Amino acid sequence: MEKTVKTVLITGGSRGIGAALVRTFAQKRYRVAFSYQTNAELAQELVQALTAQGCTVQAFGADVADWQQVQRLVQQTEQVFGKVDILINNAGIAQQKLFTDITPDEWRRMLAVHLDGTFYCCKAVLPAMIAQKWGRIINISSMWGQVGASCEVHYSAAKAGVIGLTKALAQEEGPSGITVNCIAPGVIETDMMAGFSQQDKQELADQTPVCRLGTVQEVADAALFLAAYNAGFITGQVLGVNGGMVV
Repeated sequence: MEKTVKTVLITGGSRGIGAALVRTFAQKRYRVAFSYQTNAELAQELVQALTAQGCTVQAFGADVADWQQVQRLVQQTEQVFGKVDILINNAGIAQQKLFTDITPDEWRRMLAVHLDGTFYCCKAVLPAMIAQKWGRIINISSMWGQVGASCEVHYSAAKAGVIGLTKALAQEEGPSGITVNCIAPGVIETDMMAGFSQQDKQELADQTPVCRLGTVQEVADAALFLAAYNAGFITGQVLGVNGGMVV
């Protein structure tokens, strides 16, 4: 396939790791569409800042846990940019809570955003990828999906499901020239860490072999590598961006 300008769709792109993904791909001159759920103002600020730099970026509101909204998101992206060549499933929520205190609604919402959302987005973009015999799907999981985290059972279960989906879908789509990989970040300095004290953060850094927390840019750079043409022989993998905490 010719090395033409590609379109990447990033879910949950208004802040944190998602915003770093949007900036990184846009500045590398990909056409970037990204979704946000509630913070339209923040999303538009990101679009305006990158557009001022000569980047091609568009934001669309969507709840990835809703199949109809995901279909609309992909249709809107195709109307503006054409087919989706690269999908990055990043949208997510977090919650720290004892297992015995998790409500059925909280459990369902956690799985709906992380696991259903990944399924819906993959399902929506795959027909065009299969038709063109090329595509990249990158799912953002977590190291807690690999080893589990106390007080985050529902989050860990959802992220483990994303890993299983990644490995299975990679087997199925390999013959169509589509790679499906997963990034499992460790403790990354984002606003999801806002509830942690400085002492808690330091303890987590001390537990990490490289003795610090990760950055959103490091996760974005890993995604950029997996999206590249020369990553075509890498599929079904879980890339740990975790400072060596999980090996």
